[in-house]
Amino acid sequence: MEAFCGSRFWDSNLTIHTDNPDLTPCFQNTILAWIPSIYLWSVLPFYLVYLKRSKRGYIVLSVLSRFKTLFGVLLWCVSWADLFYSFHELLQSRTPPPVYFVTPLVVGITVLLATLLIQYERLRGIQSSGVLIIFWFLSVLCAVGPLRSKIMTTGHVNERFRFTTFYIYFALIIIELILSCFKEKPPFFSPVNTDANPCPELNSGFLSRLTFWWFTSMAIQGYKRPLEEKDLWSLNKDDTSKAIVQQLSKEWDREKAQCKKEDVSYMKKSNHVLNHVDGGPEEAEVLISDKKHDRKPSFLKALLRTFGPYFLIGSCFKLMQDLLSFVNPQLLSVLIGFIKNKDAPAWWGFLIAALMFVCAVLQTLILHQHFQYCFVTGMRLRTGITGVIYRKSLAITNSAKRSSTVGEIVNLMSVDAQRFMDLMTFLNMLWSAPLQIFLALYFLWQTLGPSVLAGVAVMVLLIPFNSAIAIKTRAFQVEQMRYKDSRIKLMNEILGGIKVLKLYAWEPSFSEKVLEIRKNELRVLRKAAYLNSVSTFAWISAPFLVALTTFAVYVSVDEENVLDAEKAFVSLSLFNILKFPLNMLPQVISNLTSVSLKRIQQFLSHDELDPNCVETKVIAPACFLHSINMLVPSGSLVAIVGHVGCGKSSLVSALLGEMEKLEGEVAVKGSVAYVPQQAWIQNATLKDNILFGQALNEEKYQNALEVCALKTDLEVLPGGDQTEIGEKGINLSGGQRQRVSLARAVYSSAEIFLLDDPLSAVDSHVAKHIFDKVIGPEGVLKGKTRILVTHSISFLPQVDHIIVLVDGQISEMGSYQELLKQNKAFAEFLRNYALDENIEEDEPTKCPNKMSTKRRVCEKKPAEPPAPRKNANEKLIQAETTETGTVKLTVFWQYMKAVGPVISLVICFLYCCQNAAAIGANVWLSDWTNEPVVNGTQHNTGMRIGVYAALGLLQGLLVLVSSFTLAMGGISAARTLHAALLENKFHTPQSFYDTTPTGRIINRFSKDIYVIDEVIPPTILMFLGTFFTSLSTMIVIIASTPLFAVVIVPLAILYFFVQRFYVATSRQLKRLESVSRSPIYSHFSETVSGASVIRAYRRVKAFVDISDLKVDENQKSYYPGIVSNRWLGIRVEFVGNCIVLFAALFAVIGRNSLNAGLVGLSVSYALQVTLSLNWMVRMTSELETNIVAVERIKEYSETETEAPWIIEGKSPPENWPSKGELEFVNYSVRYRKGLDLVLKGLNLQVHGGEKIGIVGRTGAGKSSMTLCLFRILEAAKGEIKIDGVKISEIGLHDLRSRLTIIPQDPVLFSGTLRMNLDPFNKYSDEEIWKALELSHLKRFVSSQPSMLDYECSEGGENLSVGQRQLVCLARALLRKTRILILDEATAAIDLETDDLIQMTIRTQFVDCTVLTIAHRLNTIMDYTRVLVLDSGTIAEFDTPANLIAAKGIFYSMAKDAGLA
Repeated sequence: MEAFCGSRFWDSNLTIHTDNPDLTPCFQNTILAWIPSIYLWSVLPFYLVYLKRSKRGYIVLSVLSRFKTLFGVLLWCVSWADLFYSFHELLQSRTPPPVYFVTPLVVGITVLLATLLIQYERLRGIQSSGVLIIFWFLSVLCAVGPLRSKIMTTGHVNERFRFTTFYIYFALIIIELILSCFKEKPPFFSPVNTDANPCPELNSGFLSRLTFWWFTSMAIQGYKRPLEEKDLWSLNKDDTSKAIVQQLSKEWDREKAQCKKEDVSYMKKSNHVLNHVDGGPEEAEVLISDKKHDRKPSFLKALLRTFGPYFLIGSCFKLMQDLLSFVNPQLLSVLIGFIKNKDAPAWWGFLIAALMFVCAVLQTLILHQHFQYCFVTGMRLRTGITGVIYRKSLAITNSAKRSSTVGEIVNLMSVDAQRFMDLMTFLNMLWSAPLQIFLALYFLWQTLGPSVLAGVAVMVLLIPFNSAIAIKTRAFQVEQMRYKDSRIKLMNEILGGIKVLKLYAWEPSFSEKVLEIRKNELRVLRKAAYLNSVSTFAWISAPFLVALTTFAVYVSVDEENVLDAEKAFVSLSLFNILKFPLNMLPQVISNLTSVSLKRIQQFLSHDELDPNCVETKVIAPACFLHSINMLVPSGSLVAIVGHVGCGKSSLVSALLGEMEKLEGEVAVKGSVAYVPQQAWIQNATLKDNILFGQALNEEKYQNALEVCALKTDLEVLPGGDQTEIGEKGINLSGGQRQRVSLARAVYSSAEIFLLDDPLSAVDSHVAKHIFDKVIGPEGVLKGKTRILVTHSISFLPQVDHIIVLVDGQISEMGSYQELLKQNKAFAEFLRNYALDENIEEDEPTKCPNKMSTKRRVCEKKPAEPPAPRKNANEKLIQAETTETGTVKLTVFWQYMKAVGPVISLVICFLYCCQNAAAIGANVWLSDWTNEPVVNGTQHNTGMRIGVYAALGLLQGLLVLVSSFTLAMGGISAARTLHAALLENKFHTPQSFYDTTPTGRIINRFSKDIYVIDEVIPPTILMFLGTFFTSLSTMIVIIASTPLFAVVIVPLAILYFFVQRFYVATSRQLKRLESVSRSPIYSHFSETVSGASVIRAYRRVKAFVDISDLKVDENQKSYYPGIVSNRWLGIRVEFVGNCIVLFAALFAVIGRNSLNAGLVGLSVSYALQVTLSLNWMVRMTSELETNIVAVERIKEYSETETEAPWIIEGKSPPENWPSKGELEFVNYSVRYRKGLDLVLKGLNLQVHGGEKIGIVGRTGAGKSSMTLCLFRILEAAKGEIKIDGVKISEIGLHDLRSRLTIIPQDPVLFSGTLRMNLDPFNKYSDEEIWKALELSHLKRFVSSQPSMLDYECSEGGENLSVGQRQLVCLARALLRKTRILILDEATAAIDLETDDLIQMTIRTQFVDCTVLTIAHRLNTIMDYTRVLVLDSGTIAEFDTPANLIAAKGIFYSMAKDAGLA
């Protein structure tokens, strides 16, 4: 080097051992000058690749850019001026050393490169360049030393030229550094950003991105006022569903295709090989194909290909951070050495303190970049998985859908996708943890030698212990998930069928079932809590035990081994680094074998429906239809008739391609409209439900409303066609739902209409109107192909073809006349039901009939002027409220009350003791290290070790007890809160369920209860832990260097401000996130239930877009949430780094009065504090965010309740009602406060044993009347008496259990058939079989292998609608009370079954009072009296014969039905 420089390269007397250090000129000219160049050239190749791929348009040449380039060129000139000066010297035969040629050359070229880069970046649209900022920063940094030495040596200027150029150079690089910190304008030609509120991240500069400064605007805004939806930034392009799901789907399809190819190629290969094999080729074939066939497409591979590269960038940052984390313990050891060495120059100490600070700051910046990459990957993962699952659920076959319930699929989307997200943050620990452990052990070995092995042994022993705990926790988690799944599933069904539960007074039975599951769930939770407290104990005690064994062994092995401050505290800080990887590793590994991946992969591998619907399928649910051949000519109207469960709906499904094909083919030509048997209504306005995504054509729309007889209903609905319809169409009557579904089909103007029994749910005259106006030969659909499944005979003469199905086969087909002539089953069927009406009525008489229908529909409009329309946009479903502002202390107090105030105090006390013990142990250690060394040994080592061990173990024990107590408190709180919520929900009046979407209530039972079960207790644990740790750090540092107290105040203020800004913003972001999350799931479950309709109308794409939009809305609030954590982390850790800086600085300043032990103690505590501070803010925020769950559950546990179930002392007599008399006295009722009356002043009396038919147009208040008897609706005025007892004065269960209803929608719950008939186990098997026999289900049930224990699926999906209706009849037969109410029960049943039911009712309920809401007038023609309701008042009430004679409303209805 000396030859190269012409002087010495390194002189330690000049540089180190002096109070005024300087570097040799040689060192300055070589190493220092080259560092920036080496950096830039080594980064260049990577950076160029990055720039090539960055497509953001170019940036117009700006003043800033011109200046940067100008100064760059000047720098180049200056550098080369030096070079030419050296040549000039050469010529003057003063040969300068080679370094004066090499360095200016290198620097000049590098500066030129930087200048070119400035322009290239501008062309690639880079607004602010990190690479160059770092380059200029390094240049300035490396020039500071030379600058100082040049200023110091100004005395003898023999190189005036080089001095001048250096000063110019220095000025220019400082200017360049400052200029490069400004950012350019956004690129030109970049894709136009139409966002109203683009994310500032894209256009922010390098420094702003490094410190997440660009987020500050949102933090300030969130602090000033609670953030709202509109304040959120729109997502970056790469984070949107569109981009991500597309990519993931592509990779997943590729993976599936590869698997298929492998399978195929393998089979081929095996055959080829086998040609040359003698002996059993078949056997060989089997063996070979088996080995290979296991390879299922792996979803993991698809995920890795999609998200891997981005994630790897984060991993690189992690690597840098890991290496940096070992610098500070080394610096600590140097610092302690410096304190001991009293004659070391002071600047050493300041340099060490500065280095510690710089190192810590770098660590912070890098760590948070790593986290940002991880979390964004996690977020994209969730978007991707959600999108893929949604798309899959629309394409899945029915049998596959049956294998997983809606609840389970929603769980895949919410829970499992979430798990993936959480895993992302720790995934890097897989390689990082072993690396950290290895490095820590290496440095420990250097400090303490072989004694470290003792500590390692303890660690190694702890690993299986931790793993065992992790595995066990995992098992508990799976078990608990199972209970949770089944609890949510049950709650889902309960909330879906809550009306039925209320009508039957079955709530206690179901409440018991939920509490039973909950009990098991909490039992598992409690076990998990025991385990967790043990693992917390291990986590806290591990580093201590390791330190203890290491020190003990070190001191005992050899008398000469002295434990001094340096060894003790450096080892301690290394042990602290070790703590994290050691505990994380087993957890990450156990998390990796995740159930979630398998579940998602299994779901995504389900069979899909063939999209080529034109060649669709023939069917096999239970091998329903077989050998069916039919041809439907286009433009004809075909009716399909047959008994309940003979496969009519299955045939329609087959035409839609919903069933699995066993053989044969189905061809459907043209677009399809489908009206399912049970109308599928979206939670949207009525208008949207009819338009179903098509553009509005007012005339066509009004026409559709008109022909579907919806005009009159619109006048009744509060908001007309803008009325918000609840989930599953909850606020429409059955008939209205069916007609909306029909109107949707009419509006869609498809070519083929598949109508699955659309006329069943509507009244006879409406049915006639619809048939004539829509379906019939003269309706709007004439000339289109129509396939109509129907039960009503009256329309059959007008259809072109009739297909009769018996047990899944076509028994006969042909026109009406032909079938009559054939005189087979169908003719028989007709003759029974023709009811002597002359079916072949002549054409002419039909026309007046039609006219009258039309006229009457007009007459039906209320005579009085319609009530003024309420404001049209009054929504039925109130938007979910998000709490804003600080969480009130009362909520914390409520939680403490649920835990128990005494326990809460005990927990805090335990934490204080635990930290006192910890401080005690470390102070004792520091004292021990200062023990004087006599003849190379220390005395009393035995006692020292003993006390140290005692204090440490005491701390561990206290940790165990406190975390245990906390867990117990948390579980008891969870129990009480859930019980209160459940109790209240069963007592809530029906009106609440009509206005609140089920999803929102389920959210309380799943998400919020989950938070209370599993999130709040650990959060409190962490919060208390970090809080006390931070506190004890402050105490220790102040005790050792009292000066530190001065700095604490400003730091605390800074910390407090950051914390307040963060908490306010982050809490609101979390709330927005959780509110925007429920629509994803409710939309999803809606989609799953209406998949066939969505597919039939070819609306899959639109629904996918809606789902993507909802996911993006959700991520819009989630993304700032991630960034807010980074923003906070960098600021809070900066405070922590300042604490390190000041602890070290004050130690250096006061080094004369301090001993090494105390310095070691205070700095090693300071090094730990950054994490605690960071986590403390995070936990405060987590707590404030999550404690909201308590608030939300409280809110729903305190909604108003209905009347008590049983009123003590007011119970009616045992055999009440014995006569079955009903009396309405001036009775009025409304659905909810603020709505109009539905029944207005009814007065009527029904004698015991009478059979009353109730008729009237849809919405006339027929169903409301039955709801009043059960007090589902409470009277607005007037009263109802049953057998003289006022029903408003007795308990609800007393009332409801003495009445029987067969409701409009047959609701079944998943469980055994027996449970569905008799949830309280009140009846014997004989009684149940008797009821089944009478309800004509005996044949079906006894043919099932499990008989009464036949499992009904969710909502009774595996029974046909007719069979479900019969189950409801069986329920009624079992209860057999004196009053029976039939609500449109006969709607979905074919005439034979209908007759059976009617017969059963006539024979079995002969002495009971029967109220029937009838659609088919023939069922009530022989009733005692008929009540005709018209818009809430009694229009006519008399015997059927008298009413027909009176020629009133009833007469015209009967005439329509062909009965008059």
